[in-house]
Amino acid sequence: MSELVIVESPAKAKTIQKYLGAGFEVVASMGHVRDLPKSKLSVDIEHDFEPTYIEMKGKEDVIKDLKSRAKKSSRVWLATDPDREGEAISWHLAQLLGLDIEQNNRVEFNEITKTGVQAGMSHPHKIDLDLVNAQQARRILDRIVGYQLSPFLWRKIRRGLSAGRVQSVAVRLVVDRENEIRAFKPREYWTIDAKMTAKSSRKIFSAHLAEIDGKKAELASGEEADQILRSLEGADFTVKAVKKRVTSRQPAPPFITSTLQQEASRRMGFQARRTMKAAQELYEGVEVPELGAVGLITYMRTDSLRISDEAKAAAADYIRDNYGKQYLPASPRSFKTKKGAQDAHEAIRPTMPNLTPDRVKDSLTADQYKLYKLIWERFIASQMANCQLDTMSADIEARNCIFRASGYSVKFDGFTRLYVEAKDGAQNEEDNKELPPLTEGDPLKIKTIGGNQHFTQPPSRYTEATLIKALEENGIGRPSTYAATVGTILSRMYVERDGKQLRPTSLGEVTTTLMKDQFKQIVDVKFTAEMESDLDGVEQGKTDWVESLRKFYDGFEKTLSNAEKAMDGKRMRVPDEETDEVCELCGKPMVIKIGRFGKFLACSGFPDCRNTKKIVTPTKGFCPLCGKKIILKKSKKGRSFYGCEGYPECTFMTWSTPVEDRCPKCNNTLFKKGGRAGKLVCEKPDCGYERPL
Repeated sequence: MSELVIVESPAKAKTIQKYLGAGFEVVASMGHVRDLPKSKLSVDIEHDFEPTYIEMKGKEDVIKDLKSRAKKSSRVWLATDPDREGEAISWHLAQLLGLDIEQNNRVEFNEITKTGVQAGMSHPHKIDLDLVNAQQARRILDRIVGYQLSPFLWRKIRRGLSAGRVQSVAVRLVVDRENEIRAFKPREYWTIDAKMTAKSSRKIFSAHLAEIDGKKAELASGEEADQILRSLEGADFTVKAVKKRVTSRQPAPPFITSTLQQEASRRMGFQARRTMKAAQELYEGVEVPELGAVGLITYMRTDSLRISDEAKAAAADYIRDNYGKQYLPASPRSFKTKKGAQDAHEAIRPTMPNLTPDRVKDSLTADQYKLYKLIWERFIASQMANCQLDTMSADIEARNCIFRASGYSVKFDGFTRLYVEAKDGAQNEEDNKELPPLTEGDPLKIKTIGGNQHFTQPPSRYTEATLIKALEENGIGRPSTYAATVGTILSRMYVERDGKQLRPTSLGEVTTTLMKDQFKQIVDVKFTAEMESDLDGVEQGKTDWVESLRKFYDGFEKTLSNAEKAMDGKRMRVPDEETDEVCELCGKPMVIKIGRFGKFLACSGFPDCRNTKKIVTPTKGFCPLCGKKIILKKSKKGRSFYGCEGYPECTFMTWSTPVEDRCPKCNNTLFKKGGRAGKLVCEKPDCGYERPL
């Protein structure tokens, strides 16, 4: 009889089967097999929050097959993902298959390689009930909030709304930021900037006014700037002081879940779900020539920066062989994991550091390759030597004013030869320029000098990357929840995308206002973070999960009762968004409403006029098949694409963006394909014209 190993996905099963070989049968549960039923609360609050689980619909055949295989097997191993969710799936499988939870039948694979699988199989353990109870507590807590708070929102705002413990706080962050932007009042300020040269060099460099009469230069108006400029007419500019030093820049640590999602968003425009999908595939295994099915990265849901000694040694060997020993630090580099992190797994890294992205490129999809390259470069760079910079700053005196110039040159590129972390927001390129040789007392020649008007800027709207960063910094959610949280607030129309930025919808703002008025704790950042810490305590065996739920529920039940009394007979209205479009039936303005399936146009004369229609966003392009206008559309998953307004008669669609340029061969609309290094293409059949951007 063979031994049965149960994992979640077929891809993972295929890879593990290769390493275990004969005597083992590896099958997939296809994720969770039991859950709380959707039709009712299914939590007995009066009896220690006892949940009622049922077999999930659509999983009948899978469960039947697993039971059959388990009966025929000499032993059953539970090898679901090595995290809280995976532990819960193993526990549910044990319940369904009648396994002894006191038996050492749980195995974990931090990486799906031969070494990782052998290590996991040689260290079986009992199902960790603390992890299971932590997952149950979160699931039950979210069910209570969702099933008892959502009906309240239906009655007070609109039917079909949902509330969530983490999603409500995420929406609040977006709404609060929007309110900050609206309340922001720009303040005018001026700078005085000069371009000059030294006697010893023709190189032009920049300097800015830093001090006036020994105090920081702060100019509030053009008149003040003009006054300073007049006082400097005919002045001599002389180098007063020069400071030179060598500074070091350390590489960024290897990725954890949140930083991977942030960097993939900044660099490649990946949404968090897209990032985690590709990461899951890389972890579970892909077919690589000469290696077969192999997991390319370690487990991708982690908040630990720990790296194994074996991985450090492999990275050092690669760096020494390909860059030289000068690119190695004096000792292997370690990074400190933040306080409160679980530290159950390593950081996200390649399982085989010598397996470069180019070697596996032909085996990967485009998304898999981009993400693997990002993870591989970040990890290898994290084990490289510091970048050494020669920095110089100069104070330049002109009468009672001090101008300041700074710059640097790279003395030794170190890790930057391979990878530099992307940053949010624009970078000041002027500060990155190397200065010419300067010596104290050198006279300088002014090329240009003038005042520049500026205005203080409001805080930026969140992007998906910065929202995930804010959730992490505030202790809201955990690595496995970030992608799902952002996806939920978008799909439920509380937040919408404006390019890469996230902005609240009118529905999101009204809902948040109600929540802040009546359920302060639910949307309070600090309270939610403390609740997360309590649940982490359950996971660590320090807190009883029932007591944790009871502590929350007692206050929640009272708050809900008070809210019902305070808003008895009251409703909150979601304001409509006005448009310039006119109803063709009655002539009244059309407005944008938010319905169950998204935004739509409706007549403002409702209920007298019930005219509604889809929102159409036209482009400047024309269909290459029939000549009608091309309009912007959204897929079911929210991705933007372009299609003919004549659909369904004309089925033309494309992911490429139409532009105003016309094809020189056939005079049809050209389409922009790819990013900055992309091209313009003609999509008329049989034309084939294209040119680089």
